[in-house]
Amino acid sequence: MTNPIKVGIVGATGYTGVELLRLLAAHPNVDVTAVTSRGEAGVAVADYFPSLRGVYDLVFQKPEDAALDQCDVVFFATPHAVAMKDVPALLEKGVRVIDLSADYRLKDIPTWEKWYGTTHTSPKAVADAVYGLCEMNHDAIKEARLVAVPGCYPTCVSLPLLPLLKEGRLKENYPLIADCKSGVSGAGRKGNIGSLFCEAGDNFKAYGVGGHRHLPEIRQTINGLQSNIADSFIFVPHLTPMIRGMHATIYLHLKPDTDPHDILSRFYKNSPFVDVMPSGSAPETRSVRGANLCRISVQRAPEQDVWIVLSVIDNLVKGAAGQAVQNMNIMFGFDEQAGLGCVPLLP
Repeated sequence: MTNPIKVGIVGATGYTGVELLRLLAAHPNVDVTAVTSRGEAGVAVADYFPSLRGVYDLVFQKPEDAALDQCDVVFFATPHAVAMKDVPALLEKGVRVIDLSADYRLKDIPTWEKWYGTTHTSPKAVADAVYGLCEMNHDAIKEARLVAVPGCYPTCVSLPLLPLLKEGRLKENYPLIADCKSGVSGAGRKGNIGSLFCEAGDNFKAYGVGGHRHLPEIRQTINGLQSNIADSFIFVPHLTPMIRGMHATIYLHLKPDTDPHDILSRFYKNSPFVDVMPSGSAPETRSVRGANLCRISVQRAPEQDVWIVLSVIDNLVKGAAGQAVQNMNIMFGFDEQAGLGCVPLLP
C-alpha cells in the first residue's frame, strides 16, 4: 500500500467541515494533517466536535500556521469569497485544491460578482477550475488541480437532468421547473434567526423565489448540455423542518418516443452513487441520510404530457462533503468509493 496523502481542511468548524472529518476518518488512503479555524485556533478537534473523540488528536490552527503548502490536497469548507484569496498561492506550490464554496463554480465572472456581491480576486483560477459534478466531468476531474464542488441544489437537480440533456431529449420553449426542498443544515452552522429550532420547526416556506444563487449555477450546466433550455428553467427552493436532506421535484416536457427511465438507467448503470429506482416509485430523503447517494425516480403525470422526476440527496454528503471526497478519489486515482461506504441511517 502506498503512503497516504496529506490532507488539509480550511474552515473545518462548520457542518461541511465536520462531515469531511467524519468521512475522511474512514478513508484508507488519507492522513488529515491540518485543520484550520481562526475563531477556534488552539482548540482540540475532539473537544469542539464530541462525535470525533478518540478519532482525531488534531488542534485547530490559524491558516497561516497550518503548513497547508505541505499537503497534497486542501479542502476549503469556507464561506463564499474566502477561498479565492488563498487558493492561487497553494496552486503555485503544487497543492491540489477542492473548494466547497461557490468561488470557482461559475465561469462567467460578471455573473458571479452580480450574485455574490463582491469582486472576484482570482479569475485565472476560475478559468482553470473543473466543475466537480463527478458523474458529468469524471475524466476532467482526474487531471484537475482545482475542483469546484457543486452546490447542493445544483447536484440534486442536475443529476437527474444530465442524461436527458446529453441526449437532447427536452422540448424547447417549454417550462422546466425544479421545486426543491432542503433541510436546515443547508444554511450552515452560523448564527441565523431563520435556522433556529423555534423558527424552522413546525414550519415550511419558500425562499429565494426572486432569485437564488444556485440558479445561475444550474443554468450554466443546462446551457452546456442542451441549447435553448436554460432560459425556460424555473427554480424555487423551500426550507423544511428537518436537519438533513434535499428533495427535488422536477417537471419537464420530453420529445416524443422518449423513455426517461431507460435513459437514466443506462446512463447511471455503472455509477456507484446514483440509484435509479423502479418506475413509479418515490424516493425519500431518509433513504439517503448520511450516505453519498442520489436516488432518482421518474413517472408521467396522469393524463398530461408532463414528466415528473424526483431526486433526493443528503445535502451535507452527496450535496457537499461526500461529493468533495468523491472528487478527491477521482483526482488521486483511488477507488471512487473509498471512505464513502456509509449505509444510510434509519431512522
